[in-house]
Amino acid sequence: MARTSRISGFYKLHPKERLEHVQAFAGLTDDETRTVFSTGALSMDQVNRMIENVVGVMPVPLGIAVNFLINGKDYLIPMAIEEPSVVAAASYAAKMARVRGGFTASTTEPIMIGQIQVVGVEDPHRARIAVLHARDEILKQANEQDPILVSVGGGAKDLQAKVIDTTRGPMVIVELLVDCRDAMGANAVNTMSEAVAPLIERITGGRVYLRIISNLATKRLARAKVLIPQEEVGGEAVVDGIVQAYAFAASDPYRCATHNKGVMNGVSAVVLATGNDTRAMEAGAHAYASISGRYRPLTVWEKTREGDLVGTIELPVAVGLVGGATKAHPVARVNVKILGVKTATELGEVLACIGLAQNLAALRALADEGIQRGHMALHARNVAVEAGATGDLVDAVAQRMIEEKKIRLDRAQQLIHELGAEAHLK
Repeated sequence: MARTSRISGFYKLHPKERLEHVQAFAGLTDDETRTVFSTGALSMDQVNRMIENVVGVMPVPLGIAVNFLINGKDYLIPMAIEEPSVVAAASYAAKMARVRGGFTASTTEPIMIGQIQVVGVEDPHRARIAVLHARDEILKQANEQDPILVSVGGGAKDLQAKVIDTTRGPMVIVELLVDCRDAMGANAVNTMSEAVAPLIERITGGRVYLRIISNLATKRLARAKVLIPQEEVGGEAVVDGIVQAYAFAASDPYRCATHNKGVMNGVSAVVLATGNDTRAMEAGAHAYASISGRYRPLTVWEKTREGDLVGTIELPVAVGLVGGATKAHPVARVNVKILGVKTATELGEVLACIGLAQNLAALRALADEGIQRGHMALHARNVAVEAGATGDLVDAVAQRMIEEKKIRLDRAQQLIHELGAEAHLK
């Protein structure tokens, strides 16, 4: 039987049963499966080596988004996130997308930018030209710092230089363009940038201060596209509502911030699950949304001549499969295996698709039934637990609050006493 991520009723299964599906799909060993199912995959010794001032760990729920078909390949997508409805929404959007062949995605080469800041230059524009003339010498010195990266086809491929005006006067900014292959690249890029700093000082006659990677990875982009038949999304009126919602976000930064937050709900959850840097991804995505000088949506939604819905996304994807927590964290390693990606560029394609799917689900909810209906049903359970409900009382309290449309902590506490007393009398 062909392997598929189309799993009907996945959300109804017990977590252990869901994991059995994942185990079969990804070919996990029993040990790997136990690692995912455990809430304590990290030992204190491992945690203590990952960050400073360790006092423990804070687990985050790990869910699996199903139904994803990307470039003709089925994926189960691990998502680490605490917010209700996100995983379900992504799975639902992916199910709609399958009708017309799922998502198509592509990426550019995995190029990261290292910046070297030069100040105190007497003639900044002449210094810029001098740096460009010394391109080969600078790249040679940069590549000597990481022969392994160079041996697998990566390394410093080019450089550019610019003069910027600042409150402290003009500065020359030299930028190394480094192909990081399957690494995110921060360590390699920073090492190269520091190594060439003395040479750049000699060339420019200035003084170098910062030598660091940029998280605005404009040379490392992922793009995705999806076509949704109007009948799948809920009819022509819903298509129109989604396009209107996009137009709102494209014209108003207050709405656009929430629009893009929805995109990053999906992206950041997968970035975290795979042990990558969520802060780098968030910073890069929002900076990219502003690169035109105006904060814009990361996605675009349009209506075709036939009345169907078409969506696209483009965002920087500074992620990797080697180095950092991706290899050090045991659950991250298993999540990468579940996902089945073989290269950092393939991971970038998945991120673009999950972001597009998450945005689609959110806009459809807003345009059709309202965002609260599905989200609040799950939120009510969290409020019930926060109020002290346990066991069957959690669902009973949540259901009553939903019916009353009063999802509040004080009401949950009242219902615990009321429903608890009723159960005791029975």
